[in-house]
Amino acid sequence: MASSASSSYRCAACGADLNLSAAHLYPAGFYFEAGNKGTLSFSWVDESRLRFAPEDRIRPFFETLNYWGIQRKRTRISCAACARLLGHVYDDGPPLMQGTGQFGMGPSQVVPRQPRYRFKIKAVAAPTPPPATAAAYGGGWKGDY
Repeated sequence: MASSASSSYRCAACGADLNLSAAHLYPAGFYFEAGNKGTLSFSWVDESRLRFAPEDRIRPFFETLNYWGIQRKRTRISCAACARLLGHVYDDGPPLMQGTGQFGMGPSQVVPRQPRYRFKIKAVAAPTPPPATAAAYGGGWKGDY
């Protein structure tokens, strides 16, 4: 049986096991409002191995006199061991409810959504496959042809 360190993603900076399993990884082509370019998106994370910090940023955007910025709220994800920024938490995951949204109009922003944990590909190291053993190849080399 493979060890937990070999089957989960690690921090690329310090090598700490983040306990991120490929079983909780969203497919590469899955649509999200915030996109998924250069990132890996997970539906579940082990919160004991990570640090979370709220981030509330307003970008200047001067379209009209009264409208002066875009507010973006998200949560930063950092490695608990070395505090390196790994990614962010977004609220654009799959809906928490079935059926239609408010007023029966279908899915919309008022439908509560599951959190999506979005990690930068460069910030995490992919899991390594377990080492090949002689038993995996039918007993190994026998020495005769």
